[in-house]
Amino acid sequence: MAGEAPLQKKHVVVLGGGFAGVQAAIGLQKQGNFAVTLVSDRDYLYLFPTSIWIPVRKAPFEKSQVSLKEISNAHGFSLVIDIVRDIQASSGKVTCNARELSYDYLLLAMGAERISHPGIEHTLSICGKPEVSLAIRDRLDELVAAGHGSIAVGFGGNPHDQSAVRGGPAFELMFNIHAMLKRRGLRENFTLTFFAPMEKPGERMGATALKMVDQLLARLNIGKRFGKKIRAFDSRGVLFEDQSRLDADLVLFIPGGAGHSALKESDLPLNDAGFVRIDDHGLVEGTRNVYAVGDIAALDGPAWRAKQGHVAEVMARNAVYNIVMHERGKTERRGYRDHLSIICLMDTGDGAALVYRDQARAFVIPLPLVGHWMKKGWGAYARWTKTGRMPRIPGL
Repeated sequence: MAGEAPLQKKHVVVLGGGFAGVQAAIGLQKQGNFAVTLVSDRDYLYLFPTSIWIPVRKAPFEKSQVSLKEISNAHGFSLVIDIVRDIQASSGKVTCNARELSYDYLLLAMGAERISHPGIEHTLSICGKPEVSLAIRDRLDELVAAGHGSIAVGFGGNPHDQSAVRGGPAFELMFNIHAMLKRRGLRENFTLTFFAPMEKPGERMGATALKMVDQLLARLNIGKRFGKKIRAFDSRGVLFEDQSRLDADLVLFIPGGAGHSALKESDLPLNDAGFVRIDDHGLVEGTRNVYAVGDIAALDGPAWRAKQGHVAEVMARNAVYNIVMHERGKTERRGYRDHLSIICLMDTGDGAALVYRDQARAFVIPLPLVGHWMKKGWGAYARWTKTGRMPRIPGL
């Protein structure tokens, strides 16, 4: 009727500026009937898969950043740079440092935090805050300048959630350190050791991939310390529960994932590891308008399931679809469990291997030389598609 105010768009608040959050914000904004606000604690999307080259000076730090402002301008959603402190789903409120936000729909995509082992301050993690990659680079520079040293690289898990593990970047970082030292003619002056509390780290990638990694470690003369639970770290290395230790001048360690600290005082349902409980559609248990996607969510599925960027983006696209269907009063929904898979283009410093696993198969495709450049190309592709400079290829 003439003179009536137009209906207001439903407000969707997306928490998290990583792959899942950005994908959700772009997808929701494209629908045209939502007002979308993305909240991130940093002003850029960080391309974690390409960060492995920063410490060995094969890529500058800036190349792994994509401006969230540029992404929001390209797609039209609102951007807020702030830190989330608390979430109360029962009252529909999100509390940040500088503001409080209300919503019609909430999408959690804030990622995970990390288990804090005793002495963790003596380690550096390639999967930690983005700026840690620069600290790793500086420490490697110091060791290279000294001309000799010992470096230990490893990863851990979370006993309360089998999916909360990041092993691939640890392997990639180790292989790139080996290649860097070899290029500089210093490899024989360094002791490299890979460590993990699992008997067979990398087993979730499948038997073929596990064999490939084991053979590569042996061929590159990289020592192994597997199957020993970590007790603590100190300034001289790693201490294990059997009272043995691994001495190292530099320890690079990726702890197992843990729930986000902003969830601790929330009224959201959490599993024992602190991740948000969801159904197959990404809907948080006990809610009708709150979704959780990516690393912040508790995933159900096979023992080998892993939280990876492509799974997070599938979950984000599903959440967008399911919100739209809910708004239309329809019952169709999309779930994530049928899409669980492991996809890793594992860089080895001078090449790569494509590792794939799903419910039906597991395989590895060696990609000498070309694989490294394919991963480099993916970084450019991610930047261009997120900022709207090229269309996204279906399935990628």
